[in-house]
Amino acid sequence: MAKVTVLYFASLRDAAGMSSEVVDCEGDLRALYGELRERHGFALPVERLRVAVDGAFARWSDEARDGSEVAFIPPVSGG
Repeated sequence: MAKVTVLYFASLRDAAGMSSEVVDCEGDLRALYGELRERHGFALPVERLRVAVDGAFARWSDEARDGSEVAFIPPVSGG
């Protein structure tokens, strides 16, 4: 089991009510997002997000590594 720091941005931060949290993760990044989506009620499906680990874009199938910083990045709209 890996202990990771998860960073939330934009709508995910609003839904979670926090900008980050430390969580235990078993499995890949897709499973981690699924657990957090259920816990916080995130509206966005995984297909609409990007995921980054320690500042570099990652694949959803990557395993979480102990001590890593995981960021879920929603689509950005601009004007």
